[in-house]
Amino acid sequence: MSTLLALETSTEVASVALLHGGEVHCLESSGVQTHSQSVLPMAQRLLADAGLALRDCDAIAFGAGPGSFTGVRTACGIAQGLAFGAGLPVVPVVTLLAMAEACRATHGASDVLALLDARMDEVYWARYRWEDGWSMVQEPALARPETVPAAGEAYACGNGLKLIAAAMPEHPFTQRTDAAVMPHARWIAALAEAEFAAGRTVAARDAQPVYLRNKVAMTTAERMAKVTA
Repeated sequence: MSTLLALETSTEVASVALLHGGEVHCLESSGVQTHSQSVLPMAQRLLADAGLALRDCDAIAFGAGPGSFTGVRTACGIAQGLAFGAGLPVVPVVTLLAMAEACRATHGASDVLALLDARMDEVYWARYRWEDGWSMVQEPALARPETVPAAGEAYACGNGLKLIAAAMPEHPFTQRTDAAVMPHARWIAALAEAEFAAGRTVAARDAQPVYLRNKVAMTTAERMAKVTA
């Protein structure tokens, strides 16, 4: 069995998971401003509780994005630092796929539309289908909520659903939804276990976040125009 340490900081909740002996133990902390301060202490606590040192892990996994620009950089940077120090490989995991895994585990869904609030009135989204493993129906993309195609057969999940509801209030987007499903280190670890077993890892120096937006903030003029629109 693999021993993996997983980090996820792409949203307002930072989480760390330790997969060891077939069990997953997790800690989490809210407050995006404190992610960089909270992740390492949580990782150290999980390892100490399990009686492990970092070098006892087989790999470091992290939520690579999309998500908060600062958040995905934080997870990537910490994962790289830990992996460099312990001589371990890294397993980047797409956050939207982690949401699909959460939806499958929670609801038994095999067709999942993952929707994450990207701010600036946009959503990150992707669609996945499970059949003895995940396949990608629609690759991760950034879009205005009204342009995301309705998926009546899929289970839609994530906090991007509120933007979909605001954009299309009179048209049910899908019959099955769960806005509470979000990226979490537990699901990063679950997916990373299969990736590690298949040899799909990268060296610490090659780990990269997934960015779908080049522009991460509005100009003052754009914010004013939005307020007066």
